[in-house]
Amino acid sequence: MLLTRASEYALLSLDIIRTAKSPIGVEYLANELNIPKSFLAKILQNLAKEDILVSKKGAKGGFVLSKPVSEISLYLVILAAEGKAPAVFDCAQYADTCPNGATGMCAISPFLAKFQSKINSFLQEFSLGDIFEA
Repeated sequence: MLLTRASEYALLSLDIIRTAKSPIGVEYLANELNIPKSFLAKILQNLAKEDILVSKKGAKGGFVLSKPVSEISLYLVILAAEGKAPAVFDCAQYADTCPNGATGMCAISPFLAKFQSKINSFLQEFSLGDIFEA
């Protein structure tokens, strides 16, 4: 589950927004990226709630980055876009999400938890600047 379309659309939108000279509207982004406007609007609103974007009102309104790309972690983008913490496996994040209800007896549970922890650390250290300015 690590990256769904929501995360992909968030990253593609952030790439356009970061290079724009003025605020970028949802309609422009949706057309440019061929993404359903209503789905993209929800993603961008979530990015604004997490202080990744700032929404500018008015005729020339739209979205701008709230801070430099080097200060925005990939983890935070995924968290905002998905509405939950990224998880490689359904059962890796929380013991109560084991699909079999057998966390205590699961032989791979400790490994999955360590693996997820490493992924989370990597995503927290990896900024949008690492993606877009590489």
